[in-house]
Amino acid sequence: MPGDKKKILIAEDDKSIAMALELKLKNVGFDVTVANDGAEAVEYLSKTTYDLALLDLIMPRKDGFTVLEEVDPKKLQTPIIVLTNLSSLEDEEKALKLGAKDYFVKSNMSLSEIVDYINRFFTHENK
Repeated sequence: MPGDKKKILIAEDDKSIAMALELKLKNVGFDVTVANDGAEAVEYLSKTTYDLALLDLIMPRKDGFTVLEEVDPKKLQTPIIVLTNLSSLEDEEKALKLGAKDYFVKSNMSLSEIVDYINRFFTHENK
């Protein structure tokens, strides 16, 4: 992992999932911020530059689709990975069309698999 800490935003309203992800990512050396709803996620993404954002789709105040619409990931240059329990192909296609880099169904992945994916994401980014 590079010497500088990569900044990750977790936009997740399920506090137990958010806390577990935050702990796992901090333990492997990432600088992590948690947004508990979509409005907070938009606020954080608008004010701070992150190296990666993990975005749930079902959240209070603003859902993940609205977040993607309001903060164009291409303009922000923040890669956004959707991490949700919505497993329909239509939802996945919509999120990717709105600029998400990847789409994962939480119930199909362990926290360790998510962390491994993020480590690989940054490893490939730097080549």
